[in-house]
Order: sequence, then C-alpha cells, then structure tokens
Amino acid sequence: MKTAIKIIIHDALENARQAGELELSPFPEIVVEKPKDEKMGDFSTNVAMTLARSERKNPKVIAESVARYLKNGSNDLSQVEIAGPGFINLKMSNEFFLQRLRSAVKQGDDFGQTDVGQGTKVMIEFVSANPTGPLHVGHGRGAAVGDALGRILKKAGYDLSTEYYINDVGNQMNFLGRSTWLRYRELLGEVIEFPADHYRGEYIKDIANEIIEQKRDEFLNLPEEECIPFFRKYATDNILQGIQKDLAEFRVTFDNWFSEQSLYDDNSVEKAIEWLKGKGHIYEKDGAVWLKSSAFNDDKDRVLVKKTGEKTYFCSDIAYHQNKINRGFKKIINLMGADHHGYVPRMEAVLQAMGYDNKIFKILLIQFVSLLRAGEKISMSTRAGEFETLRDVVSEVGVDVARYYFLMRSSDTHLDFDLELAKQETSENPVFYIQYAHARICSIFRTAEEKGVVWDRSNEVDLSLLVEEEEFGIIRAVLAFPEIVEKSARALEVHRISHYLLDMVSRFHGYYSRHRVISDDKALTLARLFLLDAIRITIRNGFELMGISSPEKM
Repeated sequence: MKTAIKIIIHDALENARQAGELELSPFPEIVVEKPKDEKMGDFSTNVAMTLARSERKNPKVIAESVARYLKNGSNDLSQVEIAGPGFINLKMSNEFFLQRLRSAVKQGDDFGQTDVGQGTKVMIEFVSANPTGPLHVGHGRGAAVGDALGRILKKAGYDLSTEYYINDVGNQMNFLGRSTWLRYRELLGEVIEFPADHYRGEYIKDIANEIIEQKRDEFLNLPEEECIPFFRKYATDNILQGIQKDLAEFRVTFDNWFSEQSLYDDNSVEKAIEWLKGKGHIYEKDGAVWLKSSAFNDDKDRVLVKKTGEKTYFCSDIAYHQNKINRGFKKIINLMGADHHGYVPRMEAVLQAMGYDNKIFKILLIQFVSLLRAGEKISMSTRAGEFETLRDVVSEVGVDVARYYFLMRSSDTHLDFDLELAKQETSENPVFYIQYAHARICSIFRTAEEKGVVWDRSNEVDLSLLVEEEEFGIIRAVLAFPEIVEKSARALEVHRISHYLLDMVSRFHGYYSRHRVISDDKALTLARLFLLDAIRITIRNGFELMGISSPEKM
C-alpha cells in the first residue's frame, strides 16, 4: 500500500513544482509511515521537513502547499491534515482499502508476494550440524529459522538456494569412529575404559549394535588403525541419514547437501591456500601457516595449517565460501550458533583478502534455546549424551507447535521453550490461537453453506456494506501482509510474521465476538464472508512462510 501512497504524494509534489511553489531540486526520497495512533490517520509523511533546507522554507509552509495538491489530486484520500512541525497525515477513503482487499482475495495463494528481491541469487546455509549425533533442540531452532527465512525470501522475489554443509573432516569424526568402535568391543564382552572426551550417547551403542548384527565379531581382533575408517564411515552415514529424516519430518529440506571432504578431494582447499599465498596474505611462523587476517579488521591473524600439518576448519571454510561465490551467489547467508560470534570478522577478513565485497556475506547468529519441563531446565551435552533431541520435542508437541515456538522470538535473543505451555490448547498458546482462528473461519463457511448461502470467490460482492471501524481495522491489517513479507526479507527477521499473524487474529477474534457474520441480510453476509476469506487466505499464506499447517477443523 505504501507504494500507492508514495505515488500520490509524488504527483502532488510534481503539481506543486509545476505551479512554481516548490523547486524540488533534488527531488526528495518520499518516506511513508503508519502513525502509532490510528486516530492520526492511515499514513504519514515527513516529506515537508526533508525539503525544508533545499527549499529554504518553513516545513509547515511546504506542508500546506503539498496538502493542497493532495486534496485536489486524488479520490483515494478522504482527509489530509498537517500535524506538529510539518508532518502530513493522510486518511484514505473506504474504497481505497476495499479495492485492494478485492485484489488480495483474487491473488489467493500469491497474496503477499513481492518483487523486492528482483531475482537476486541468494544462498542460505543452515543447520550444518556435525554428523556426530542426532539433532538437538538448538539445531531445531536454526532449522526452523533457516527454512522460514528461505520461504520468505522466495516470496519476496529472490532466487534462493538452501544448503547443508556436512562437516565430515577432522578430529570430531575420528572421535566418532573411535567411540563406535569402543562400544562395539564393549558390547562383545570386552571391559572398556571409555574416554571422557568421546561420544557417550545411547545412539552410539545403537550404531555399534547394528554393526554387530551385520559384521558380528569381524573387527574384534583387528588393530585400531584398520577398524577406525570403517566405523567412522558407518557411524557418519547412519547419523546423517537420521538427521535427514528428522529434518524432513520437521518440514525442512535442502536444495543441496555439500560435503567438506569434497573440497579436499578436488584440491579446492590447496588451491585457496596457494591463491592467498600468491597474493602475499599468508606467512609461516612457529612451524604453522597463518593468514594475515588482522590486516582486514580481524582482531588477530588466524592459523590455516597447524605445525602438525593438520589443516584447520577455517582453512576449508575459505575454500567453501569461495566455492559459493564461484557458483554465482550474490548474497551468502549463514545461520550459526551464538557461540560462533568470533567467526564473523575472520570470514569477512578472508573474503576481503580474496577481493570480494564483504557485504556479500552475512552471518545470522541463532541464540540458544533453554528447554523447560515443569519449570526445570533440561541439561544438554552432545558428548555426554544428555540432551533433548529435536525428534523427541517434535514427538511431544508436534511439528506446528515446535516450529512456531522457534520462530516467535527474534533469533538473536535467548529462547525459553516451555513444553507444558506449548501443549496447551488455550488462547495462552499463540499457535493454537492462530490455528483456531483459521478453523473457526472454515467452520463459519461450512455453516453458511448449510444455511444455503452460496459462496463463490469469483462472484462480485458489494463490499460497501463493510462500514464498521473494526472491519476496516482488519482490512488494514490484512493489506499490510505484503509489506511485512518485504520487511522480513530485507531485515532477515522471521519473527515478524508470527507477531503480525497474532495481531491480525486478535482483531478477528474480537470482531467475531461482537458482530454476526451470517444473518438474514444476505448481502451483508456475503460482504463479511469476503472479509473472513481474506483473513483465512492471509493466515494460510503467513503460516506457509512459517512452515506451519492451517487446519480447517479443530
């Protein structure tokens, strides 16, 4: 809607220039906002104040000139007022909103779609949990946020790809293989002193039991160096399959699963190091190979190759991000746990060293989740095996509830996930409250059909019968949806959708408690059903962005 308002204001400014009242050199950027107090109008602009210096006039004088041409230039405006030092408040005509409501309903599933992305090629990498154990509740938040952000960016017109980076190189994989091998021997009767720094969860025993079923005692008397490669690969593949299954059940899929090992197999890591060395960005010290990242605003230089010859994770990350850019992505977004905050400056430094604009790269830090049960926090430690898996949480509260709770707060704030509240079917539970609104609207349509009211979205309905202020409050809320999608995409903030839906649904519940939808007045009934259909479409489209279902019965 703001685009339409900007055009109206632009035309008024142009008319004022042609009349010689304004110079408009340069022509100002037109900013339109919604007043905090709805009584002040539907929209407000500060354009008169932004023009004061260049026009060398009092902003109120400019506002009076602009307001005069606004009043004379558009039938969409019902009221124009000047407030404060020169704000121009606009109240739109009922027909302005009703025409756009018709368009929203006509768009159906496409309502909310924008072209702000203009086909820009974007990659989101998220979850990317090491395949050393099942996904825990923290991974669940990252999965929900990444998936929802991808849906929002697609809706906003970006050419989006999603990717899971499989960290299948390094010591943690060797620990995984050795942990499984030790449990294998233990299950076959050996007394094993299990190291504290190995993976001790029950899932390791389950994998070891699978190997026993298939291989029996084949590895029992073989030396460790011969056993570990098999146990490492078997455990990695097993856990990765479980991760893929859990994510699919959580309605999260990826366009690509990218193996870190592949960067070593095709020499991408070595090529990246050689490129940096050729540009003079690498030096050797104390037997190790260092990147001069401090020259690019990092707080210190970073080790790429340890003195043992082992390459660091950062080393393969450099090759990985170079690979992403070489695939043509103009924006690279990584979702990572809050404990990775130190990763941001070092990755920006290396991209700068390689000659890329560091604005191409954006990391969203996903804050931690505290899982509560009866008010008590549940301890989570992957190696100790003391953690609540995503699978267990979804099994207890359901996919819809889990996704909503992960998405209802800004991802850069800590989240307390109360399992008991999440299971309540009351208005205190926001996901239930919104889903119930959708189901209630569907029920109203079923009732209308039973009473012989023929509803067809394609039929012309007299919307001028919608005159209640509450009805127009709902209409304004519905029509704000595309703007919410656009703002969410620009700010990379998924929680805006849940806040928006909760506000709109609250308006609906209040309206429905005070006004009859189905009555003996057939024309009014059809008009109100049209309004409810718009709400239903918006809930469904908003929930689709969140990956949440919209039940028709509850």
